[in-house]
Amino acid sequence: MGHLDHAAFGWLTPVLSYVMACIGAALGLRCTVRALGATGRSRRNWLVTAASAIGTGIWTMHFVAMLGFGVTGTEIRYDVPLTILSLLVAMIVVGVGVFAVGYGGGRPRALFLGGLTTGLGVASMHYLGMTALRLHGAVHYDPVLVALSVLIAVVAATAALWAGLNIKSPIAVTVASLVMGAAVSSMHYTGMFAVSVDVTPSGEVLPGATAMQFIFPLAVGLGSYLFLTSAFVALSPTAGEREASASAQRPLESAGR
Repeated sequence: MGHLDHAAFGWLTPVLSYVMACIGAALGLRCTVRALGATGRSRRNWLVTAASAIGTGIWTMHFVAMLGFGVTGTEIRYDVPLTILSLLVAMIVVGVGVFAVGYGGGRPRALFLGGLTTGLGVASMHYLGMTALRLHGAVHYDPVLVALSVLIAVVAATAALWAGLNIKSPIAVTVASLVMGAAVSSMHYTGMFAVSVDVTPSGEVLPGATAMQFIFPLAVGLGSYLFLTSAFVALSPTAGEREASASAQRPLESAGR
């Protein structure tokens, strides 16, 4: 049985992965709030951005955390197509949940469906990403901890979407995103503690790419996307702000005539 190290770089990867989860959650919730105040194509675009933000955030959180993962007696590589597929699954399944809430009118059934789908998207991304691992040995899972990790993902996603529906102020959304980031991180490490590895020493070269060859640059690129999109959303006015600005401008225009 190989010894598993979940933090080979100390607190760096757990803290950084938590930050990425919070940024993705905050951006996703803000976009969901914007979507609920919009109609037509604008609502759809905000929901697409929300899904990509949450999906990218949880994927980046997972693989930044995996940069600190190691198993004694074997190196670790990643299957590139499966790793990319895990990102696409995260965004698509989370998108189904976000759209269910965005077009559900706040009904409890829509919230439940959205939370369940989004939570399963988070869990699917995690375990599909784990399937991409290539090492000398066999990976096993504790089914109780796996079930607990999926439950955490569903509850966290439902709570976050409820916050998107009911919490409008930026401060409240920030608090909700911190909670969701903690929940997503908890889901990840619960899933990781479910893992055990029977190492089979071998001199064969493992297929796939190392974390530093593939995961690190991709995580940096996606993290940059989150930061830039967050800045754009933060700086762009909401519908209420545009309306208030237009109302303030009308008296000035009338006085100038």
